Amino acid sequence: MTLLSSLIDYGVIGTLVLLSMWAVAIAVERLSLYRRIDVTAFPSAQALETELTRRLTVIGTVAANAPYIGLLGTVFGIMLTFHTMGTEGNMDVRSIMVGLSLALKATAVGLLVAIPCVAMHNMLRRRVKELITRYQAGVPHGS
Repeated sequence: MTLLSSLIDYGVIGTLVLLSMWAVAIAVERLSLYRRIDVTAFPSAQALETELTRRLTVIGTVAANAPYIGLLGTVFGIMLTFHTMGTEGNMDVRSIMVGLSLALKATAVGLLVAIPCVAMHNMLRRRVKELITRYQAGVPHGS
């Protein structure tokens, strides 16, 4: 059971960490692009918007699904705790509370990934709107 518990912990939390690193990498790349892009080089607002919003769905998807991935880890952890209680016949309150508290850490990590991703997504979407407005107003990027 210890192997299964470690697999659930490392699998769920590892997945969340990888997703958060992927989202941060995309956010950094997008911010870099937004700093150097020349909005006047695009033939239309739609072409500009397509370039500006590329890969933003990844950040939004991570933000939307990280809490569910964390919750899945919590459900697995609770199931494992109940299974261990049933098979070992151990009804000690301490072991139950330890098992449940460890299971809840997956939800906490999911929220810790989701909240910054939502903030990054909102910030990048706002910057996209600003750049499109600059394009429509005919204002060069540096002005």
